[in-house]
Amino acid sequence: MGFVEKGNVILEVSFEFALEVIAHCELLEEKKRFVISHQLLKSGTHQTTLHQKNFLKKYLSSKNSCQK
Repeated sequence: MGFVEKGNVILEVSFEFALEVIAHCELLEEKKRFVISHQLLKSGTHQTTLHQKNFLKKYLSSKNSCQK
């Protein structure tokens, strides 16, 4: 993790989570779910916590649609 300062656990976990979101968005785009992918990418990599509920709703929705 060269982009994140060592010792800041919250920052490290947030960065790893953002990478997981990006990977999930790529999967959504492969399934041609462009709108939800864009929304998820935008809210899942946002640096504030204001959008957590909105992100969680979109993430769970997209995850359920990929499993179908």
